[in-house]
Amino acid sequence: MARRDCRACDGTGWKPVEAGGVRCVVRCECQVSERSDQLLRQARIPRRYAQCEFENFDVRKDQATGDANPSLAAARFYAQKFVDEYPTDFGLLFIGPTGAGKTHLAVAVLRELILRRGIEGLFYDFRDLLKEIQDSYNPVSQVSEFRVLQPVIDVEVLLLDELASTSPTEWVKETLHHIINSRYNQKKTTLITTTLPPPRELSDHDRPRTPSGEEIPEVERSLNQFGITLSSRLFEMCKIIEMRSDDYRKAIKQKGIRFKPDCTVNEA
Repeated sequence: MARRDCRACDGTGWKPVEAGGVRCVVRCECQVSERSDQLLRQARIPRRYAQCEFENFDVRKDQATGDANPSLAAARFYAQKFVDEYPTDFGLLFIGPTGAGKTHLAVAVLRELILRRGIEGLFYDFRDLLKEIQDSYNPVSQVSEFRVLQPVIDVEVLLLDELASTSPTEWVKETLHHIINSRYNQKKTTLITTTLPPPRELSDHDRPRTPSGEEIPEVERSLNQFGITLSSRLFEMCKIIEMRSDDYRKAIKQKGIRFKPDCTVNEA
């Protein structure tokens, strides 16, 4: 829908141009902008992450060296590169500890694709999605499982945030497998964030290994909890972006929480 106050097209959605001596009309930018704004509203991005962009992603300095965190810098670089080269035949899987900035970068990718390319996208916290599916089983509910899952499966770009990362049940595995397998078959782009489990101090003897004796990487061990088949599919359909950092919320955000200067405490 065109903007009525647009001077370029006078509210028609089409502006006159001249190319090679021939006058014609082309779609006005205001119409593209209006569509992008509408798609952004429909993407379900939580208010907390509404302003997440590449520009305000904090590539924090390494406390030991004072240099920019290399894994965070690389993660932002690959995320921006992904947007620049879209459409691609793969998605992105951000994996790392809590507070590393996985959701920030994933949302930045989703917002850029919507605003710059006018692409339909959808944000879903995986736990909220599971809750909606469970609620659809209630006979009183007016929403069916099909109505919940169909937009998730069909949307061009899906962001699945906080993929379950601790002892998922068989039902959770089956639900996730259905979503990923359906999008895999349709060659849909999927963005995923998941949290690595805390590092474990294991002896060389206790470390998980393949039948050939090779140690299984931590990322692979984290994804294998969803099943070997699904893990393999994720490796095929997503570029793995591993992020290593301390918890941004604890290290930075907590220090920034301040009361107003004129706030006083009345002591008894």
